[in-house]
Amino acid sequence: MRKIFLYLLFTCAVFNGYAQDSLGTVKKTAVHFTQKDIKVDSSDIKAVHYSKEFNQKYKSAKFEYEDKQHEKNWWQRFKEWLADLMKRLFSFSNDDASMSFVQILLKTIAVIVILFVIYLIVKLIMNKDGQWVFGRNSDKKILNYDEIEKNLHLVDFEKLIKETITSGENRLAIRYYYLWLLKKMSEKEIIEWDAEKTNTDYLYEIKNEALKNNFSYLSYLYNYIWYGEFEIEQAEFEKAKAVFEKTIKTL
Repeated sequence: MRKIFLYLLFTCAVFNGYAQDSLGTVKKTAVHFTQKDIKVDSSDIKAVHYSKEFNQKYKSAKFEYEDKQHEKNWWQRFKEWLADLMKRLFSFSNDDASMSFVQILLKTIAVIVILFVIYLIVKLIMNKDGQWVFGRNSDKKILNYDEIEKNLHLVDFEKLIKETITSGENRLAIRYYYLWLLKKMSEKEIIEWDAEKTNTDYLYEIKNEALKNNFSYLSYLYNYIWYGEFEIEQAEFEKAKAVFEKTIKTL
């Protein structure tokens, strides 16, 4: 088409000229064109096709030249509100300074919350004695309970109780006092020791009424203190200790 246009333009310039007569009068010469005077460009036109990869390549985000306004979520709006509040309260020089302060404040609060949650979890899985709840029936720093009961007649309870009281484990000391009482009554053949027996079983075996009454009271103290799983006051411990020792000495 470009060639056709140039050809027509050139033809017009030649045949559409002005002719002058002898008097210098300018006459306009008429020019007539026929179909033969027009040359048509018959060369082949090749269609250009772009590959799928080419189209996808130039559709990526880096070829988007229009700035898109992204809608702010609630968290971003909250931080901007808090930054504006901090700016008014503490007279920050600009918005960036107040936003930096808000970022540091939120991170600090997050760390404190995480540490507090960890503290609560640790507190829940540990008992009042500072031992893991999963190890409540395990060793208590001195001897395993099962081993003591299996070898009741071989244990030096007097020494064991002193060590336990020194370490501040009063509940455990009461348990040892009770086992010591059973050991003494077994040695005196007042009862027949058996780890499978209950306190009630031993109570029926005792013939002496006074001792039976004392044993019933001491069994109550033992169940209350040991199975209650709470720390007793020092004054309460001293009273229970005195009753156990008095009964044991009478055997």
